[in-house]
Amino acid sequence: MSGIYIHIPFCKQACHYCDFHFSTSMKKKDEMVSALAKEIFMRKNEIDNEVVETIYFGGGTPSVLTNEEINFLIAEVYKNYNVAENPEITLEANPDDLSTERLYELSKSPINRLSIGIQSFYEEDLKMMNRAHNSAEAIKCLQEATKYFDNISLDLIYGIPGLTDEMWKQNIETALSFGIPHISSYALTVEPKTALRKLIDSGKIAEPQDEVASNHFMILVETLQQNGFIHYELSNFGKENYFSKNNSAYWLGKKYIGIGPSAHSYDGEKRGWNVANNSLYLKSIQEDILPIETEILTKSDRYNEYIMTGLRTIWGVSLERIESEFGLDYLNYLKKQSQKFLDDELVFIENNILKPTPKGKFLTDGIASDLFYLNLEE
Repeated sequence: MSGIYIHIPFCKQACHYCDFHFSTSMKKKDEMVSALAKEIFMRKNEIDNEVVETIYFGGGTPSVLTNEEINFLIAEVYKNYNVAENPEITLEANPDDLSTERLYELSKSPINRLSIGIQSFYEEDLKMMNRAHNSAEAIKCLQEATKYFDNISLDLIYGIPGLTDEMWKQNIETALSFGIPHISSYALTVEPKTALRKLIDSGKIAEPQDEVASNHFMILVETLQQNGFIHYELSNFGKENYFSKNNSAYWLGKKYIGIGPSAHSYDGEKRGWNVANNSLYLKSIQEDILPIETEILTKSDRYNEYIMTGLRTIWGVSLERIESEFGLDYLNYLKKQSQKFLDDELVFIENNILKPTPKGKFLTDGIASDLFYLNLEE
């Protein structure tokens, strides 16, 4: 089983915190759609015997494409790959692109899951982040989207300077009031070279505080679990049967092909990434050359990835799998490295599976990096 990710590298405007690859100029949109279709065709032999279970439009802002363009790209995937009978087909979208008419049209298309970038229901937060929508649009969009789609995810950002615990609780309650079955939530992080970094450095915005983010995270986990959500990955919460199949495939180490500029791919042994430049991507595809760099993953690379993804999910890290796939040296190393976290009650072992405790969840990435195996056989 595998997935196809299609990166749409366009946005109406740049959010201050974003460091993903995109362009705010739509001039080359038609050319890009043709190039994406051609890359879909050029890479069809990479997963010959695999069934495609998920198709995911990410970005950028995929909802800047017309329905015709989206349907055309989905049809290209069907034409060139063996697609499962009922695949999960997700469109990331911003509230300002989802009018009632657009939602109705999308509901008639093969898209069966929406991932909506709400981020906050507070006007001041949306302005500070330079989002393209306002609070009223966010609410109207969810009122309409729930009429046409059952499988909806929304994004929320916590740890925003000035966002109190009470306001954060209200953000979560507002999201829950629409009966949404999946929520993805991330701490506001300050990436280098972003507008947010510059605004903080110039003193216009306060630096986000880890303690605030940690509090918000605990409130989030507690509130969503009380409302029947399963915390199945560090940043993702879903009702039963509403986990993101696309993202779960990444965390479970399944194969996927990334189409478009900056998109990543993985086939179990090697990882690849396309050039993160629209013009270079278009030129390369026009010349029938895949603009991709690849690296073969060493045993310790694969072990480290499994530690990172395993600890972030409810599936945890299987000690049996560590021994059978990587050997006794790796298992002994993991046991030795994890002892201090077991002593501090940040992780626990149950049924031979290593998982973070509720206290350890917010620290998962730091714990994982301490468990990494560094160049022992390379």
